[in-house]
Amino acid sequence: MIRSRRSIAGLLGVGAVTAGLALAGCGGAGSRDAASTSDGAPAAAPAEAPAVAKDESGGQQGVGLLGQPVQDPATDPGVGQRAIVYTGSITVRVQDVDGKAAEAARIATGAGGFVGGDSRSSNESAAEATLQLRVPADRFAGVVDQLAGLGDTVSRDLKTDDVTEETLDLDARIATQRARVDSGRRLLAQAKSLTDLVMLEGELAKREADLASLEAKKRRLADLTALSTITAVLLGPNAREDDEESTSGFLAGLKGGWEAFVASLRVLLTVLGALLPWIIGLGLPLVGVLWAVRRLRGRRSRPIPATPSVPAQAPASTS
Repeated sequence: MIRSRRSIAGLLGVGAVTAGLALAGCGGAGSRDAASTSDGAPAAAPAEAPAVAKDESGGQQGVGLLGQPVQDPATDPGVGQRAIVYTGSITVRVQDVDGKAAEAARIATGAGGFVGGDSRSSNESAAEATLQLRVPADRFAGVVDQLAGLGDTVSRDLKTDDVTEETLDLDARIATQRARVDSGRRLLAQAKSLTDLVMLEGELAKREADLASLEAKKRRLADLTALSTITAVLLGPNAREDDEESTSGFLAGLKGGWEAFVASLRVLLTVLGALLPWIIGLGLPLVGVLWAVRRLRGRRSRPIPATPSVPAQAPASTS
């Protein structure tokens, strides 16, 4: 009887706990539903699905898993930006070489660049000037057009080189090398023995040298992409371009043959000049020795004159 009462009391306790949990779950669900629909807005999306928000410029901007804004690649100005190296050369025939060269320098400096090199020929009959101009990349085409307006354009050659992949590769290698340098410094600070200290110092020096080399390449590449190079050649009225010289015909053949003859003669004289000291230093003593030997041989081969024989006198007879 006592056991039956205890079992009935246990069943009643379990039923009460179950009913309480069910009522609490219903109340929590109802409160969450009320909170989500009290302002008339739909329920929030799952946390794993990135939301889409409007940025200040009006474009769509994604929200990552941790709530950070993620720029859309289609609207990100940094994505798709190429690193281009512009180089060009232009040859212009002008009346006043020095005056137009000064004007070309003013064009470069006015565009925010500078003159990297200046080579001029002072020959009055065939004056010529060659300028190396460095100008910002965004002013490259405009500067070339201004240089073409200095006179009559003889030739014009413009080139572009896309170095985007090389730039990205250098950035990645520099980041990796910096991490290696930092780890080397941490290991050096934790060195326990002199042997480890010397070994880690050598390794750290090598890593820092490699990092400096990569950073120098990056600066050089950045300079080439930021400043374009233009080679401006200014020819006088009587100056001839290299491409204008004849490369065929009788006169061209005669000129080529004469140049070959002069070159061969120059080589022959060079060899003779190199051998002349040896000829003088060794030839003259050798000639003297040969002359002495021949003279000695001549003396030995000369016949010795025979001495006349004296007839023997007969002995005197005695009577």
